Amino acid sequence: MNASHDSRPAEPHHEDPAAGADPAARGAGRDGSRRPRRQRMPLWLDTVVTMVVALLIAVLVKTFLIQPFYIPSASMNPTLLENDKILVSKLSPGVFDLHRGDVIVFEDPDDWIPGDATENPTPRVRVMMLLSLVGLAPDPSQDHLVKRLIGVGGDHVVCDSEGAALEVNGVTLDEPYISPETPACQAAFDVTVPEGKVWVMGDNRYASADSAWHEIRGDGGFVDESDITGRAEVIFWPISSWHRLNDGRGTFSDVPDRP
Repeated sequence: MNASHDSRPAEPHHEDPAAGADPAARGAGRDGSRRPRRQRMPLWLDTVVTMVVALLIAVLVKTFLIQPFYIPSASMNPTLLENDKILVSKLSPGVFDLHRGDVIVFEDPDDWIPGDATENPTPRVRVMMLLSLVGLAPDPSQDHLVKRLIGVGGDHVVCDSEGAALEVNGVTLDEPYISPETPACQAAFDVTVPEGKVWVMGDNRYASADSAWHEIRGDGGFVDESDITGRAEVIFWPISSWHRLNDGRGTFSDVPDRP
């Protein structure tokens, strides 16, 4: 009787090179050299490093990109209500140009705002001051103002009389963003904006100590471009009021660059 046999070719046997290797040798590099094992950072140190990096990022963002502010008065009603929180882009002016109709934030040019909340701060203001340093809360010092940009260097801005419409470079403006309860001009004025300056007005014209109000009082109503912090981009709090603040440029679409 003939013995039966399996005619299938035998499969080659592959060995796992790591299976029998010494565990200490598994960390060796391709050239056979041993790689040093990474030591894990202690949990407390890892936490501290993470917090420091997060704070550095927050400071850089606040310094160069965006900064939060809050609205302390009714001078920009109905666009901005009291205690609204806004985000301001610090890329304008600079990387991006400002345009007439933009809502801008600027440093107090000449004691337009009396007093300073940080002179004798309450515990709450102290916390706000600390958080504002890293951009986690609006600046509580109240040394910044928010108004609408009306005229830039060379513009001729006119109000013929109290209750009249505003004119820029000979074009009468239709301003849908101002308070519907009051007209555009609270007093007559006729100014030409110097180069390097801007002319700003609140949307609530009869409750705004703006360029027109200070000009009428003889204090000088122009604001240095260098004092501008940035352009207000969005209301971020309260959430129910969230919207972009980009509705003013269309009002000035027919205004020429110069008179």
